[in-house]
Amino acid sequence: MKAITISSFVILLLFHVQNKVIAQTLTKDQNKTEMKTTEQSAIEQLLISYRDALNASDPSKVLTLYTTDGVFMPTNAPTAKGQEQLKDSYEFVFKTIQIHIEFFIEEIVVSGDYAYAVTNSKGTALIHANGQTVSEENRELFVFQKDNGQWKIACYMFNKTK
Repeated sequence: MKAITISSFVILLLFHVQNKVIAQTLTKDQNKTEMKTTEQSAIEQLLISYRDALNASDPSKVLTLYTTDGVFMPTNAPTAKGQEQLKDSYEFVFKTIQIHIEFFIEEIVVSGDYAYAVTNSKGTALIHANGQTVSEENRELFVFQKDNGQWKIACYMFNKTK
């Protein structure tokens, strides 16, 4: 009887150890997924902040969302690199138009301290020179970099969808 009890105990112990290893593996995978989800959520929040800054025509808010050497590559305009050029570029944009847009996220991919997002945006632009409101639709590519634990825009490029 003792042999059966010891054998049963050993088998139960092996099952317990195996289940513990499987549970730890699942927990590690869940943590990776949760971390990625957390990182993606932080990037989504950054995109919301960027949208809000654009819709408010606020270059100072926009600048806080970029890395110090951030790059802005607008359609049919020169590339802006670094805080001073970014400031000049966004001030020019906001003097020219008032936009009201919404971003639609197609994908966010995170790899370490870098990430990218593919988005499209739709809304309107009020052209200050003539008072006309026109449709505004773009497709965008954002590259993000983690800077002191916070996601920032490292590079933003867009072009018209129409």
